[in-house]
Order: sequence, then C-alpha cells, then structure tokens
Amino acid sequence: MDWMQIIKIGAEYIQNNDDESTTGIDVENITQALQGVLGGEGGSIDITSLIAKAQSGGLMEIVSSWIGSGENAPIDPDTVTQLVSNDKVQQLAQQLGISQESAKKALADALPAVVDQATNEDPSLAEQLLSQVGGLQGAMDMIKKLF
Repeated sequence: MDWMQIIKIGAEYIQNNDDESTTGIDVENITQALQGVLGGEGGSIDITSLIAKAQSGGLMEIVSSWIGSGENAPIDPDTVTQLVSNDKVQQLAQQLGISQESAKKALADALPAVVDQATNEDPSLAEQLLSQVGGLQGAMDMIKKLF
C-alpha cells in the first residue's frame, strides 16, 4: 500500500464520521486536502514530526497506541492542534469548506487510522518510532496508564 492509499483511508474515516459538514464531501477531495496537511517529503506522511510533537505535548501515550497493532486510543479534537499546527487545521478547513472545529474533528478521526496504517505497512518505521519511547515495553507502560 502506498502513502496515498493510507491517506485515503484517513479520508474515508473523515467522510464517514458523524459530522454532517464532512459526510457529503467527495473522498478524493478529502484525500487531497489531507495530503496537504499531513504530507512530508516525497508524498509520505510526516510521522516523525507527529511523534516529536506528541512527545513535547505530553500525548505520547495516545500516539503510541496508534503505532503497530492493537486498539487506537482516540484523540480529542481540541488536542489535535498539539500534533498539527493551527495553520494546517485552517488549511484543511479552507480546502474542504468546513469550519475549523469540523477540521479538528476530521483530523481527530483520521490521525489514529493514518498513523496505524502507516506503521503497520512499514514495520521498520514502527520499530524506529517505538524506540523513541523506550521500545515496546515503554509503549506498553504508556498505554497501561490510559486505563
């Protein structure tokens, strides 16, 4: 699976969420807008930047659950701006013609699925990201704190 397919999965989460302002938007339009927000070099997803922001914002427990297999912890829409800048949220809102609140909700719906898919597709990426939190045991310790 390539990066655009992974981003399209996130777009489908947005299109199928319970926000009426995003349910009618074409999935291809959402995919393009999401690529602009999450895109890194070569069309890939800038997961390393998300991880760095999660660490500095105290969100590593949530983001760690998205890496690899297992259930993905949800993220509050108002917390999304700790991972994705306000400018990127505004960019998504403008491209899709939705409010910033709807854009935050859209990202909260898409980010767990996108990071999960990206790290499941590339196990070396998951290993690299897990090493930043003390390996699998470090991630598990963080996840245990959620419950």
